[in-house]
Amino acid sequence: MDYLNWLYVGIAGGVISIAVAIYLYFWVMRQDPGSERAQKVASWIRSGANTYLKRLYTALASLALILGIVIALIFSFNFENLATTGIVIEPGSGAIMAACFVVGALCSAIAGYMGMRVAVEANVRTATAAQKSLQQAFRLSFYAGSVLGLAMVGLAVIGMSLIFILTGEAHAVLGFSFGASTLALLAKAGGGIYTKTADIAADLVGKVELGIPEDDPRNPAVVADNVGDNVGDVAGMGADIFDSYVASAVAVMLLGASFAVGMQYKYTVIPLILCTLGTFSSLLGIQFVKVKEGGKPGAALNRGTIITCLIFVAALLVLSLTEVIEPGIFWSATVGIITGVVIGFTSDYFTNDQYKPVQETARVSTSGSAITIITGFSYGLISIVPSIIGVVIATLLSYYVAVGNGLPGIYGIGVAAVGMLSISGMIVSADAYGPIVDNARGIAEMAGMGQEVIERADVLDSAGNTAKAITKGFSISAAALTVLALFAAYSEVVKANGIDLNISLRDPIVIAGVLLGAMTPPLFSALLMLSVTHNAFDMIEEIRRQFNEKPGILAGTEDPDYDRCVGLAAHGALSSLLLPAFLAVGFPLIVGFVLGPDALGGFLGGAIFAGVIFALLMANAGGLWDNAKKYIETGK
Repeated sequence: MDYLNWLYVGIAGGVISIAVAIYLYFWVMRQDPGSERAQKVASWIRSGANTYLKRLYTALASLALILGIVIALIFSFNFENLATTGIVIEPGSGAIMAACFVVGALCSAIAGYMGMRVAVEANVRTATAAQKSLQQAFRLSFYAGSVLGLAMVGLAVIGMSLIFILTGEAHAVLGFSFGASTLALLAKAGGGIYTKTADIAADLVGKVELGIPEDDPRNPAVVADNVGDNVGDVAGMGADIFDSYVASAVAVMLLGASFAVGMQYKYTVIPLILCTLGTFSSLLGIQFVKVKEGGKPGAALNRGTIITCLIFVAALLVLSLTEVIEPGIFWSATVGIITGVVIGFTSDYFTNDQYKPVQETARVSTSGSAITIITGFSYGLISIVPSIIGVVIATLLSYYVAVGNGLPGIYGIGVAAVGMLSISGMIVSADAYGPIVDNARGIAEMAGMGQEVIERADVLDSAGNTAKAITKGFSISAAALTVLALFAAYSEVVKANGIDLNISLRDPIVIAGVLLGAMTPPLFSALLMLSVTHNAFDMIEEIRRQFNEKPGILAGTEDPDYDRCVGLAAHGALSSLLLPAFLAVGFPLIVGFVLGPDALGGFLGGAIFAGVIFALLMANAGGLWDNAKKYIETGK
């Protein structure tokens, strides 16, 4: 079997995926954009989103230039045979790694831009379609979300395959992954700060202090709030999944590269084969996401996910029966994707208003905010349990299935992570649908489209919130398995440089590393939330100033200064990233240089465990509170 041909198949699949994404973009653009008032509101959101993206990508370009130079310098020095030949200078290696880093960041940025571009065009068209039927609005918004999902997997598969074909080195693809991670850090963290800053400020002043409805055009922060949905949940989440998707494949490629010489190529290419199958499965699965008038959008999204999984597993089975891949690869990937679905639906249970956690949280809110917070937080903690059990089962099963078929167990764990993320095209499509319908609801309110349109948009929006929670469940669980595989890859790289790792819990240096690693995720989260607090306070003051200085705003005779709030949110989000970015990138380097590779190994382990716990808690508790609020607003 010539596995090189599979790389070309992967590139072809990526090209088809991008072509379908472009077709869907133009299909969305042909739909009715609605009334002049609706188009005007949409133009405010579009302008704000473009302003933020311009600032984000400008910052990214500057950072990419600096990091690219640093990477080129670092990887120009070869330490592999330090004892015999000393340090060997290889400028070509550094240049290749730096170029791959830039390409990785660029591919992620292009996917995010495509997703954002269609989202800010589809929102008004979805609101207009909701005037006719729920069915048309759902179809339009989901197809728009699919632009990001298909563009993301297409660019990722093309990028990884081309780099490996051109260089023949799995380590070169690591540079591509680091570029994707850098953009994900900026886009997801910055987008999250922007989103919550605008959301909190708009609701506190508008709904709490003045008693005006959500998405009321009199609120100066209403446009920033709607822009935030796009920068956080389209560009941000898209970059985050792109990063996890690439990192899982790269981890397994690095492990494959550590195999015996005769086996290296095959087992380095296998993760790219799995990504290729996932791309085609997503292309087919998207066709099954449909809802009838009066139907449930959430059920349609879940049906599409399940069908995509079944197509992927069927394709895997064919490759296993034809001996393209071993049974161990088939079972490990199948375990991964089943675990992803189970964890995703666990998130659905804790965040869907059809089930007890959301309904009970909404019910107890009649007793005040304190008990509402306690109830939601408690269910968030409980939601960790089934997800962690799922990750544990996936880890053990994939490990022993791989060992039972003559493969290293840690390779099986990595394959499970790739399997879990293989259908990212479908998962991200469902996730990007969420902010589009959220924006559509806002436009319907601001453009005065009527209560029926708003109610249809609310139905779509509730499904979108649940889809976001399911996506986070997938990405967090896959990230846990991916980091385990990367941890093994770290051990192999260190060993290749003549250093023997001894990560023992009886070693105080390792214990110190574990504790420092466990400290990092909560500290990172705290820095982001404090940034939201400080930035929201500044925006609240600005909103109050506008209402006080211009009484005509509240009376509806004068327009607010939307741009001022958009600018505050964008500046605050990007300026707040310096310390969290240093913590994520610089702190592990300091631990490694000061305490050594054993401590760094412990640091990675501590960060894995604490990060998974905090991520699951925050994702599920947040989705639960959000849908509990919407459940109350429906009057149920």
